[in-house]
Amino acid sequence: MKPAMLLALLVASALPPAHATPGNDVSIYAVSLVGTPYRLGGNAPQQGLDCSGFVGHVFHQTLGLQLPRDSQAMSRFVRPLAREELQPGDLVFFNTLNRAYSHVGIYLGDDRFVHASSSRSGGVMVSRLGDAYWRARFDGAGRVVPDLPVQTADAWLE
Repeated sequence: MKPAMLLALLVASALPPAHATPGNDVSIYAVSLVGTPYRLGGNAPQQGLDCSGFVGHVFHQTLGLQLPRDSQAMSRFVRPLAREELQPGDLVFFNTLNRAYSHVGIYLGDDRFVHASSSRSGGVMVSRLGDAYWRARFDGAGRVVPDLPVQTADAWLE
């Protein structure tokens, strides 16, 4: 059995059914993709995934939602959250290319998030928000709300 699938099964079995939420479905499926190779522009696990392709694929498969294709556009499709409000399935955004909201991942809980990092670091992986690299680049977080009107990323700065 693929290690990522085993990890997903372990996560699923640890979650009590009474607390099942869409965010848990998102998180479980996202973790099952750990180890999928990175591919710039990729939006399917069979060919590889980039960060926004990964997030879009997960939300489409688990919730049937079609998210915008790039991370900056995704940042306008969410309800902004303070870091302490994060719940599994929320999106976390980073400035990794000297450009706001240039990277996106899915929050798992316990200060962890899953994301398609880069070909250099191995593709889809789990990282910690508290790691120095990610802490210094954190741009904000948000919850996907399907009927939310699109807003500008500047709303986070107000």
